[in-house]
Amino acid sequence: MLASTFVLGQTNRDTLLNKTVLFKITDANSSKTSYLFGTHHAFGKLFFDSLTVANKALSSSDILIRENLDIPGHTAEEIINNRKEVLNWHRYLNQRDLTFLKNLFSKSPTDFNKMSPAEMYVFLNRHFKQQVCLNKSAVDTSLSLDDYISFKAHEQNIELYGLETIESQIELINKDVEGMPRRTHKRRLSNIIDKIRNENANECGETDWYSQMEIDFRLNEPCTNTLVLTDRNNTWIKTIRDLLKKKNCFIAVGLSHLMYQCGLINQLQGIGYSVTPINLL
Repeated sequence: MLASTFVLGQTNRDTLLNKTVLFKITDANSSKTSYLFGTHHAFGKLFFDSLTVANKALSSSDILIRENLDIPGHTAEEIINNRKEVLNWHRYLNQRDLTFLKNLFSKSPTDFNKMSPAEMYVFLNRHFKQQVCLNKSAVDTSLSLDDYISFKAHEQNIELYGLETIESQIELINKDVEGMPRRTHKRRLSNIIDKIRNENANECGETDWYSQMEIDFRLNEPCTNTLVLTDRNNTWIKTIRDLLKKKNCFIAVGLSHLMYQCGLINQLQGIGYSVTPINLL
């Protein structure tokens, strides 16, 4: 339920011509071939099934590395439902918006009364992108693009590896907005609920550019969020480096983790790997 643009060294124009979110990782001193795939969590089955080259890359891999794995007893739903405290949503939502939430969660196994405002915003933002921007098919039961890629890997008996726990991701969601005034939470929640209620497709620019892969990875720009990007990338690269030495890997993480100076593309190049874009469109 919960969790969330660059050159290969030169110009923004070069990046846009690549039209890709998939990169091949090679090392002259190794026979292993791995891949790095930048996901957008709101996408799913329809999008990934359309990427023949990415599917072949996944099939050729020994292991799928993603941000986290759904482990029984440690899913977002279970973590939230096991909480003792409930939130007084009247402090954050007017009655109309609260009624909207109650209807939205009426058939959900997750107790939304135990969610934080930050977690609710993340959920609603993804819901908006999936249901309004992408008109997600009813046959696509995956919660995210990352989950669907995991499903495909599992079908092919490809090993799965999570870089962090869902507990740590939920903690990060809340820590990232620590100290945010209640009025700001109220405004953010009201705005995203309005977008969903009104099916405002004019707010779908982010999903449009991802699907068209018109992406500027900004490899020469500093990372914009130390907590969410820099610190996590610096931790992940240590594990990724070790796995790349042993296995043909397919690394599927949020696109922003490939971007900027601290991104995985720069980090992989910094430890000696060649990172080559593979056109998908």
